[in-house]
Amino acid sequence: MEFSSKLLENAVNEMSQLPGIGKRTALRLVLHLLRQPEHQTFQLSDALSKVRAEINFCRSCHNISDKELCEICANPNRNEALICVVEDIRDVMAIENTSSFKGLYHVLGGKISPMDGIGPQDLNINSLVEKVKSGQVKELIFAMSPTMEGDTTNFYIFRQIQDYDVETSTIARGVAAGNELEYTDEITLGRSIIDRVPFEASLKS
Repeated sequence: MEFSSKLLENAVNEMSQLPGIGKRTALRLVLHLLRQPEHQTFQLSDALSKVRAEINFCRSCHNISDKELCEICANPNRNEALICVVEDIRDVMAIENTSSFKGLYHVLGGKISPMDGIGPQDLNINSLVEKVKSGQVKELIFAMSPTMEGDTTNFYIFRQIQDYDVETSTIARGVAAGNELEYTDEITLGRSIIDRVPFEASLKS
């Protein structure tokens, strides 16, 4: 793809680094921005700069937050004894959209994947184990995507906390094996949370 402007080429190259955005789509987006009023483009760039520079992560659950403690963890009506363990922020949003869960979350920031060089030390697992050790947590719900990496992560955490007085469950496999959680429809995901099963039972299936 040849460009008549080096500035345009640089913008397209940067845009095409986004997930799912190829060079042609990136070109359409950049040209679209050029056709918009100048202030709209600057508002977009300002919003992206601020979210990158000023965003916080909740000190308790590691969810994205504007404050030290996210709105979910700060909500006194949430069940602090029930924690749903998820891979990333998108899963929190997906489960919250079902309105079926009233506990708290713990965002791991990924899943164990030796092929990608991601081990337990790269995830927010230690802080989760410390929560269990405190005795305040009564149940952990493993809500990782039902993939080999997700199951490996679930099992690793289970081994870390199995000596403590905490129940473990996993979302019902109404979520198809191999599917990413964020793409599951809200009704199926909501039922999976409600119909969760003991984690030990999932190991035998």
